[in-house]
Amino acid sequence: MAAVKKAILGEPGEVDLAAYFGRIGYSGRPEATLATLKDLHQAHATRIPFENLDVMLRRPIRLDLASLQEKLVRNRRGGYCFEQNLLFAAVLERLGFSVTLLQARVRFGTQRVLPRTHVALAVEFAGQPWLADLGFGSCGLLEPIPLEPGEFRQFSWVYRLERESDEWVLRAPVGGIWQDLYAFSLEPQLAVDFEPANHYMSTHPDSRFVRVLTVQHVSPDIRRVLRNTDLITTTATGESIRTISGETELLPLLETEFGLSFPPGTQLLPAR
Repeated sequence: MAAVKKAILGEPGEVDLAAYFGRIGYSGRPEATLATLKDLHQAHATRIPFENLDVMLRRPIRLDLASLQEKLVRNRRGGYCFEQNLLFAAVLERLGFSVTLLQARVRFGTQRVLPRTHVALAVEFAGQPWLADLGFGSCGLLEPIPLEPGEFRQFSWVYRLERESDEWVLRAPVGGIWQDLYAFSLEPQLAVDFEPANHYMSTHPDSRFVRVLTVQHVSPDIRRVLRNTDLITTTATGESIRTISGETELLPLLETEFGLSFPPGTQLLPAR
């Protein structure tokens, strides 16, 4: 697989590794090893939540490296797939990994064919490509998996990667039923290729991110998903739902459950 030769976002030296490591609580060696790749992926996945709150606030979603670091690292926010994975790709390149951006078509939670609006990463190490993805919310990977057919258990969660014609499909059991998460090909993409999809997902009235507030977080044994006023908590033994009354409960919940702080009075929920 041919990796994109040009730096994914800006110049490699523009990545503030110290600040990023501090944000995700990583204290290992900054070197391009498989152990580093796995440790960074898990640390990022468990500390930077998936969220669309800037979309709810009608703020633009910027994908340049400076904006991503300002938001996700220095301001300790989360983001959705383009933000999460483009930042991680830039970090990996800075460490010396070979990274390829991949464009994926989400299948989870829909009954129709959607445009390709997801980005995933192929990271090559010792001649073996690995699928890395920090942008699929609570159902996403905690660690990279080999880019080859198989079933992969990660703590309380399990995934399957399968071939389907000329594409790959990532699957996971959700609600006790194996479901497709997304499908992708190995054709390399450039960061600019995701600008149209980012604009659609953050502004189009039919976009799920425009219509529904969501904040999601995954850890080795628990998944939390906030959709508008419903907080869904999933473990290996089952699922529970807590419904909050509205904006007055929302801001404290975002801080206690997801580590996200907003000024009092911030209006995040979509209009009824």
